[in-house]
Amino acid sequence: MKTPQTLEEFMATALAMEREAAQRYNDIADAMETHNNREVAQLFRTMAGYEAKHAETIMAEMNWVEVPGVPPGAWPATESPEMIPSDAVHYLMHPWHALDLALAAEQRAEAFFDELAQLSSNESVRRAAIALREEEAEHVAMVKQWMTRYPVPGADWANDPDPPRYNE
Repeated sequence: MKTPQTLEEFMATALAMEREAAQRYNDIADAMETHNNREVAQLFRTMAGYEAKHAETIMAEMNWVEVPGVPPGAWPATESPEMIPSDAVHYLMHPWHALDLALAAEQRAEAFFDELAQLSSNESVRRAAIALREEEAEHVAMVKQWMTRYPVPGADWANDPDPPRYNE
């Protein structure tokens, strides 16, 4: 992972993370709606809204009119730390599963910003990373609170009484 050298580079990275997370949350919500899993879809729409709001805030704070490109090497993997892997989503998942995925994504984002805060030699980047780490920590706490509203599903949660049938 390349440590951002300027505040603009750091904020472009943060913006890309927020925009990608919002898009992935919306994609998952769409998939859940397709499978009539409306409760889980709504949870992901809510999370997408938070991420989109953060992206708007970054754009406004930086006085950007156009979205900047993602700096090369912005994160250690092919996707940003806040992304939920597409293959982690199951059409029968329960709200608890959705929140568990969101929790892991928010924790990765919090750890990412924490690492940048520790590694950066640029004071403005360090302060911005600390502020974003604290925002992600708030998301972690919020998702944990939401998880208390839903029971952990039983081991048979993925059993579909009417599984799809494919004709070749």
